[in-house]
Amino acid sequence: MKIVTAVAYSEVHDAYLRDHPVERAHEANSNVYGEENIERADGLQGGWWRIRLSRADVLGVVLPWHLSEGGELELVPRAGLTVGEAAERVRSGGAAWTAANPVCAAKLRLLRWAPFTPLFLSTAPVEHSDYGDLAVRAGLIHLDGLHRMLAWELAGRLPARAVLDGYLVGDPGVPAGRARAGRAGDESA
Repeated sequence: MKIVTAVAYSEVHDAYLRDHPVERAHEANSNVYGEENIERADGLQGGWWRIRLSRADVLGVVLPWHLSEGGELELVPRAGLTVGEAAERVRSGGAAWTAANPVCAAKLRLLRWAPFTPLFLSTAPVEHSDYGDLAVRAGLIHLDGLHRMLAWELAGRLPARAVLDGYLVGDPGVPAGRARAGRAGDESA
């Protein structure tokens, strides 16, 4: 992960709404929840940063509980998974996972070839029940972009170099320390 520059919350919020309007009409528009997460995260110590991410960085992002858009099979358990682990769960689940989770699977198909848009991350979980049981409490933590990160990985599109834009709130030294001490996300689960 590369730090580009410190930014104000207003820039982050504007960037989010530019790419993810809360009033966008589609069957599973969850943009309002992403906006709420960004608002919750604004209270974390360390301020906001514009960052650049590589595939290894993205694969190590910790995802909160996700019930697959109301599907039958949970994508991410309450203890959390990295993007790399969740992608493997989708791959290994194959057609059965897709059939059990039609809305989530449709989002992943839709976003496979979508343009890269900034990801929104924090260095600690936000105060919300979906994040309450995360086993990992520091590092790169998802605020918004779960389906995009998974879709891009499943399509083999994540860049090896740190060129994918994102915004991070918190102490930017925390993810680097976690990456050295913990899993990067691309190891076997």
